[in-house]
Amino acid sequence: MMMSNGSDSGSGSGSGCGEGGDIGWEKRPGGMLVQTGRSDYVSPLPRLIRVRVSYGAARYDVSVASQATFGELKKLLTAETGLQTAEQRLLYKGKERGNSEFLDMCGLKDRSKLVLMEDPASLEKRYIEMRRNAKMESIRRAISAVSLEVDKLSDQVTTIEKSISSGNKVPEVQITTLIELLMRQAVKLDNMTTEGDTASQKNIQAKRVQKCVETLDVLKITNSRVKPVVVTTKWETFEPQPTTQWEFFE
Repeated sequence: MMMSNGSDSGSGSGSGCGEGGDIGWEKRPGGMLVQTGRSDYVSPLPRLIRVRVSYGAARYDVSVASQATFGELKKLLTAETGLQTAEQRLLYKGKERGNSEFLDMCGLKDRSKLVLMEDPASLEKRYIEMRRNAKMESIRRAISAVSLEVDKLSDQVTTIEKSISSGNKVPEVQITTLIELLMRQAVKLDNMTTEGDTASQKNIQAKRVQKCVETLDVLKITNSRVKPVVVTTKWETFEPQPTTQWEFFE
C-alpha cells in the first residue's frame, strides 16, 4: 500500500489535493511539477483609491486602481493636464517614480498626495515651440499688412491703366512713384524669414508685386507715346453797343 500511495503522488497527471480536489498538479517543461490554482477561483476586482496630484497651482483628484503602475496613472493625467506621459515626472514622498513601479508597492493609499512636474527637456522643447509659433504669427500679420497695401497700390495701377488706355496722358512721376512704393513692399517681403504656409503666402504677395511693377513698366512706355490733348478756346469778341442816349442842353 505504501508503494502504491507513493506512485500515485508522483504521477504527472496529478489527482486533486485537499477537499474536493480543488488543487491539482501540472507538469512543466523539464519535468517540474507545480500546483495549479482552483478552477473556480475568481480574482477580486482591484480596489480603487483616490489620489491627489499637485501640478503647479492646480490640483487633480484622480481615481485609480491601487495595483496600477505609475505609467498607467500618467495616462489618466494626460487627459487632465494635456501633458503626454513622456513629458510627466511623478514624485511621491520627494522621489521620482518610474513608469513600471506599482502604486501599492510604493505605499500609495487612498488620499495619498503626489507632485507632478513637467520634464525639463520637454519644457524647453515646449518653450522653443511657443517662441517659434509666436514668430510665425508675427510674420503672418506682417504678410497680411503687405497684402492690404498691395491691394491699394494695385487699384491705383488699374486706374492708371484705364486712363492711358483711354488716351489720356498720365504724369510720369505718378507712375515712377507707384513703382517705388511697390518695390518697398517687395523689400519687406524679402526680409521675412518664412517656412511652411507663411512661405507660400509670401510668394503669392511677391508675385503680385512683380506683376504690378511689370504692368507699370509697360504703361510707362505706352504713356510716353500718348500725345497730350491741347484744349484751345476761341474767344468771341463783342463790340460795345451804346445803350444810353445822352441829351444835350444848351
